Amino acid sequence: MPVEIRFATAARASAPVAELCKELGIPCEILDPRRQADFEAKLLSLCHKENIALIALAGFMSLLSADFLNKVGIPVLNIHPALLPKYGGKGMFGMAVHEAVFFCGDKVSGVTVHRVDPLYDHGEIIAQTEVDISDCPSPEEIAARVLEVEHRLYAPAIFSVLSKNP
Repeated sequence: MPVEIRFATAARASAPVAELCKELGIPCEILDPRRQADFEAKLLSLCHKENIALIALAGFMSLLSADFLNKVGIPVLNIHPALLPKYGGKGMFGMAVHEAVFFCGDKVSGVTVHRVDPLYDHGEIIAQTEVDISDCPSPEEIAARVLEVEHRLYAPAIFSVLSKNP
């Protein structure tokens, strides 16, 4: 399925994604999600202007409002570095997730792609893959293993949703 990335957003110009977009020739809008009303209004406007079919979040730590999700009217996906519903919710992102998994002694972690709803890490699960972490000596090793799977899982999950919502 041909997919075109129309634009990306970053919270600050120094974000790694902004530099990657520059290298790839993808427009990158700097939108601060801490000013939620402004952020959502600008993102909504961009989505409508560019006729966006899906929003894929990555490294996005804010909660989108129910009002935004209703108004945008397209699938919004997120990727989470654990097997939801376990290790999800407010404050469960990045190393906090991997540390929780490690200190609980889990032998399996994973990756979840889910639809975004107005609750943290709550929406319908689109794709989920387990990752064996039984021999990981640290949360950092878990993070590295899980990230490899994140990179492999997200694109097919996005394609799957787009093929069902042309």
